[in-house]
Amino acid sequence: MIRSELIQKIADENPHLYQRDVERIVNTVFEEVTGAMSRGDRVELRGFGAFSVKKRDSRVGRNPRTGETVQVDEKHVPFFKTGKLLRDRLNGK
Repeated sequence: MIRSELIQKIADENPHLYQRDVERIVNTVFEEVTGAMSRGDRVELRGFGAFSVKKRDSRVGRNPRTGETVQVDEKHVPFFKTGKLLRDRLNGK
């Protein structure tokens, strides 16, 4: 599902809301999650999962094309851990 499909589904299920308002709500939620993660905060949606940021240390990597070793800088990457309810639904429980 992509963002526009999510907006359309919410708008269809809530005919009393204008589509532009639903779009603003969805964009605000995504902006808040992104902003919190960029500050290093953890975002937890009960029953769905938790978004967090993990730090990867610098390391020596290898260029797969040439085999040459390269230095890979430290970086921060997004991480998602599913909640128990979502995990159970995916496994048919």
